[in-house]
Amino acid sequence: MADNELFPIVDPDGNVIGSATRRECHSGSMLLHPVVHLHIFTHDGSLLLQKRSDDKDIQPGRWDTSVGGHIDFGETVADALSREASEELGLTDFEAKSLAPYVFRSAVECELVNPFVAVVDKDYPFKFQREEISEIAFWSRQEILAAIGKGILTPNFEQEYTRLLK
Repeated sequence: MADNELFPIVDPDGNVIGSATRRECHSGSMLLHPVVHLHIFTHDGSLLLQKRSDDKDIQPGRWDTSVGGHIDFGETVADALSREASEELGLTDFEAKSLAPYVFRSAVECELVNPFVAVVDKDYPFKFQREEISEIAFWSRQEILAAIGKGILTPNFEQEYTRLLK
């Protein structure tokens, strides 16, 4: 992950209006840049979460969305979703349903989140990216609700879960 990686800068409707580096986007500039999130559920309602590596620049060591990543400059939302799912979890065979995009703001960045959900078999042979993810686990609804507000989950995931998935 390079600090000079180029991200599109977008308006709230997702229209590209410029570009900036990862460093610029994560520096408190509040440049709106798009990301994809994929929430992977099983048929019994469990949700796959990833524990972010301790080396991540944002929210290290916290549990987060099944798949999440930035959209590269010149890349479509669909292409970014496929790329991130494959890179992070080795997931290539899935049907994603789009949820309503929204803007998320933290102390260091502003993202246009493009969330999706998919259902997979619990025994799917996930192969997660060890540089970015320290572990993955299926969580029940009750486990997620019990962890909210305790510093275990990323604030972005907590907000998205309570707004879109609960």
